[in-house]
Amino acid sequence: MAQQHGFQGPPGMKSRTLLLCLLAFLPLQAGLLHAQSPEQKLAEEFENYFRQKITLKGITGAAFVVATPDGIIRVGTVGYTDTHRRQAVDQDTTFRVASVSKTFAAGLTGVLVDEGAFGWNDRVVDYVPDFRIKGDASQVRIQHVLGQSTGLIPHAYDNLIEDGVSMDRIKQKYGTLSYICQPGACYSYQNSIFSLIEPVIEKTTSRSYAQLMEEKIFRPLDMKTASVGYEPFVSNPNHAKPHVKVRGGWATVDVKPNYYSVAPAAGVNASALDMGKWLMAQMGARPDVIAPGVVETLTEPRVKTARDTRRKYWRDMVSDAHYGLGWRIYELGENEIAYHSGWVSGFRADLAWSDQHDIGIAVLMNAESNSISEITTTFWQMAFASLPAADPRQLTASASTASP
Repeated sequence: MAQQHGFQGPPGMKSRTLLLCLLAFLPLQAGLLHAQSPEQKLAEEFENYFRQKITLKGITGAAFVVATPDGIIRVGTVGYTDTHRRQAVDQDTTFRVASVSKTFAAGLTGVLVDEGAFGWNDRVVDYVPDFRIKGDASQVRIQHVLGQSTGLIPHAYDNLIEDGVSMDRIKQKYGTLSYICQPGACYSYQNSIFSLIEPVIEKTTSRSYAQLMEEKIFRPLDMKTASVGYEPFVSNPNHAKPHVKVRGGWATVDVKPNYYSVAPAAGVNASALDMGKWLMAQMGARPDVIAPGVVETLTEPRVKTARDTRRKYWRDMVSDAHYGLGWRIYELGENEIAYHSGWVSGFRADLAWSDQHDIGIAVLMNAESNSISEITTTFWQMAFASLPAADPRQLTASASTASP
């Protein structure tokens, strides 16, 4: 009797069965290959929210970018460069990033300190000899200037910046300022005094601030549309026009050049795509441009900023807040982000990133809308709910191996 080995189909049956199984498997395999990462899914869901919110608020134009250390996940744009609606905002449309410029000033300074041009604890008067206040000006160090901890009255002479008074004339008035605390002991937000880093940089390098920013930050990071100053902004045909609230909506207004006089504090222009590249650099993607040790120094919490825990939309999330060097450091429960916001006439900007979650976001608007805080906090609520945090032990180990 012949030995039976199970059902034997007609010739060719096995090959047809194998082919059918393979064809059935291919769609599943393709689906796996094209499955979204958690970060991509987050960015897509956020974009849907972002578009709805910008449309609901009637904001003229806005853009966002979501990035990780591995690349830019998504750039989203809504609206137009002005109320004539002739030119749509795209990924290369430049916006004023206002006080988010402080993160660039700190980054450039950190690079120069790393190169040995000067030190964080150097006295400002050694590079700006005419810096005078009511008190011992030699107590103010470079770290105090970029750390918003000079001990001088907050927003010193911002009203003169608003009025278009030159920095040379504003500096002459510093002699009327007195300490409200010892330098390094309390938080006192500044714009003109923050910008004293510009003459420090220019004296030690014999190069202009804008030139160095281009050479050491923008060009190495391939930030093709980024610039410093009024002229580069308005001469770019693809720039967002500023808007202010009026009855019935938003009105296009002229670009005010005032805060460009304090370039380190508020002089940078950039597109959403550029801001994604800047975020990537903070998260370690470009150690050849900004070393991890530099970023660690800039984002070390230094002075407490209690008022930040009471900001609308943020107050439900922020459990503690500090200023580092050009960065705000927010504790959001068990999570921490590095953050900065910006606001000049007709523009708003937010920038934030999380070392724990390896993700960051920038939001740019050509309108003075407070909804930017709601938008940014919503992103982080979504991120914390959908992305796993890194093991704190891994972060500690990574920090310990970063360059000093």
